[in-house]
Amino acid sequence: MFQHHELMALRDFDTPTICNAVEVIAPDRRAAGFTTSPFVCRDPSMVPMVGYARTAKIRATEPSGRAPSDDLAARVAYYRHIAESPAPTVTVIEDVDDPAGFGALWGEVNSNVHKGLGSVGVLTNGSIRDIDMWAEDFGALAGSVGPSHAWVHVTEYAIPVTVHGLTISPGDIIHADRHGAVIVPGSAVTAIRSTIERLEAAERRLIGPSQDPSFDIEQLVAILDPEGRDH
Repeated sequence: MFQHHELMALRDFDTPTICNAVEVIAPDRRAAGFTTSPFVCRDPSMVPMVGYARTAKIRATEPSGRAPSDDLAARVAYYRHIAESPAPTVTVIEDVDDPAGFGALWGEVNSNVHKGLGSVGVLTNGSIRDIDMWAEDFGALAGSVGPSHAWVHVTEYAIPVTVHGLTISPGDIIHADRHGAVIVPGSAVTAIRSTIERLEAAERRLIGPSQDPSFDIEQLVAILDPEGRDH
């Protein structure tokens, strides 16, 4: 578990920049550990969501088939999982319906309830609704927007889930913004800032000259190959 300020420092960077740093710190992660399909972002200006994953699967096309008392017990147990330490958390929901998003778990009520339990936002392949009445500063990346909750219910929780190509387990460190989401290896958390500083310095070597009207291919080659090898 990391100090709160260590995780919050990751919000200074967007998710693509975090991906760049993870590729350097953990080279085996270059082709894994991030979402691969686009989301609907409720608020593109949102601060990146950073936290420990809390996970569940949902279904909405048919009733749960459980007795009302069992439905209540399952709902309470799910919320207890969301409220578990450490915080902050990111709620990750896999919608197992076909099509996913038939009914929305997420709207005015659950955004507020989850925020109250320590979650900073949701990552889901399912749908969201009430998008103008969402909890303040509660992030959301979803598969779609829809009007109804239908028969939505939690079928499982605290298990690995897969959302838009990314398999996430409870406790994984998630960084997500309007671009998508990435799992941040624990080994990378404290090294990310210094790694990004080095990467940005290297990028400036290309970006700065390319913005000069005199920039041409020979300047680019000289930057890419300062030793002047034959090309």
